[in-house]
Amino acid sequence: MRTVWTMGFVAAAAFSFCFPDFIVFRFTQAVIWAIALLGLVLLCGVSGQFSFAQAALFGVGGYSAAMIGALTPLSVYWGLPAALVMGFAAGWGLGRIAGGHSLWTQALVTYAFAIAFPQFLRWRLIEQWTGGVQGLYLDFPTPPGGISPDRWSFMMALASLATGVWLARNLISSRSGRALMAARDDDLAAAAQGIRVVQVRATISGIAGAYIALAGCLASYQYGYVGPTGYGFTLSVQMLFGLVIGGMYSPAGAIVGGLFLQFFPDLLAGLGKGLSGLLYAVLLIAAMVAMPKGITGTLHALLSRPAKQARRGNASGTLAQ
Repeated sequence: MRTVWTMGFVAAAAFSFCFPDFIVFRFTQAVIWAIALLGLVLLCGVSGQFSFAQAALFGVGGYSAAMIGALTPLSVYWGLPAALVMGFAAGWGLGRIAGGHSLWTQALVTYAFAIAFPQFLRWRLIEQWTGGVQGLYLDFPTPPGGISPDRWSFMMALASLATGVWLARNLISSRSGRALMAARDDDLAAAAQGIRVVQVRATISGIAGAYIALAGCLASYQYGYVGPTGYGFTLSVQMLFGLVIGGMYSPAGAIVGGLFLQFFPDLLAGLGKGLSGLLYAVLLIAAMVAMPKGITGTLHALLSRPAKQARRGNASGTLAQ
């Protein structure tokens, strides 16, 4: 599987030179969605927590890059490590507060953070740094090698996604990942086994925040602008929608969800704004009922069914003998 993943990312990078810039721009957006959803896979799928704060964390990454690029003499690329650090700090703080409580409390705490963040950006005491209602603009430097800015943005996003998938897969299969899943399945039993539930939940919340903030940083590079209206509560719901559709238990689900969020609205554009919203709602309900593990989970179950049936047949034959 490691070879398959590597070949897939290399093929995506190579094929980007075969398409015009506007197509590459669209796929860059899909990759950025996938990075953000990868953080939600770790937070919601592996850890079993719930969050509405992803829009605010997305904005933390975007504003980290914009403030460095617009207000300091540093290179705009310093926004990448700044977004990771700030996203981890914000996510860890939320996880530390809400990680030991029920899903309802987690939803309320993260909802409050998501609602307060755009208002905080407009606060008069800090609007000289955040730009207030007008937001901030940042100029992206000239890409190396003479390639187009859209293609360079795609390469950065794809490299970030590849690194993020590698780290996520290693984390899920590690001892820390097993501790997270144990706390997800039964926090009391996990605590009895010596797992510090609140601590591990806060840590994974910080890691998820770093993923989402990194996606926000890359989005600010792509658009060259950040503003409070771009990080509303609707963005959090949209990410949850992509997580449910793609599948919240594997990194592949984040990639499928990112592609779905980017390209599925094009299929609904001809139906009009009202009908497309209605179809989104109907599809979300249908996906939760018919595919509780998302597209990737459903496909994995269908593909593994023949192997399970074969093993059962062999076991029955052995017992009969």
